[in-house]
Amino acid sequence: MKKMATALALALGLTATLAHAAETIPTQKVDQALHDRLPAAIKTAGKMISVNNGSFPPYEIVNGPHSMDGASADLTLALGQLLGVKIEHATVSGLSGVLTGINSGRYQLAIGPVGDYPDRQQKVDFIDFVQEFVVFGVQKGNPAGINSLADTCGKRIAVMAAGSAEQVIRKQSQACTEAGKPAVTVQSFTDQPSSILAVRSKRSDAFFSSQAPLTYFVDQANGQLELSGKGQKNGFGDIFQGTVVPKGSELGNVVLDAYRELYQNGTYAAIMKKWKLDGNMINEPGRNLAKGAAK
Repeated sequence: MKKMATALALALGLTATLAHAAETIPTQKVDQALHDRLPAAIKTAGKMISVNNGSFPPYEIVNGPHSMDGASADLTLALGQLLGVKIEHATVSGLSGVLTGINSGRYQLAIGPVGDYPDRQQKVDFIDFVQEFVVFGVQKGNPAGINSLADTCGKRIAVMAAGSAEQVIRKQSQACTEAGKPAVTVQSFTDQPSSILAVRSKRSDAFFSSQAPLTYFVDQANGQLELSGKGQKNGFGDIFQGTVVPKGSELGNVVLDAYRELYQNGTYAAIMKKWKLDGNMINEPGRNLAKGAAK
């Protein structure tokens, strides 16, 4: 879903709101103890490079090869100030490019957030700072009455083709028919713009997708859309997302403790609320929180 977020923003004419731009986040003081624990190469360079694979609003809104806005950009700035180093941004194609770049040492981390799954933990570590949910983007007023996965029988549900949400909704469709109810009409799209526009044009009853980006897009859809099923499992298990660091690295320990400081001094909460991500906050950051399959 992430790779199409830039296209969706362009298709709908969406940008960060003036309210977001007007808010400020407190400047951090350098924590010398954290700085001293950074790997020697990073201290010598005075910088790190955080890699991403394109826009993922409202976390990552890529404005250029080395320029980014969004909640993750605010977190990056705060982390850099706290650690006493500059954190630059670099964009590559695909998640594999992100993970390969970190493993090769070309990039030091990926602020993300990137989905934390047990199979990925075999090669990298995740410093998780958010929890994601899969919800429904529906027409204003929710005329189809879709408030949970159980309400989708007989409804037209848009999903991203070949994604995990498509697998879940097809499984739900089978459960509907086994219970003697109408099947779900699963509408698979190759990109997010088509999925969102299908709901806006009333060709779909809902778009089943990640809560954080849907919150961002719905907020800027001129009152045409709203979210339903927020904060529910909706066929998924716990989905944690976080910053990617090299496996077993001291950098991971430093980043985790830096996040803990941003939690304690209120910066984390301020950034999340600024970008309307309150519903994705977790009580404390943690390493590799995903313990089983997310679905």
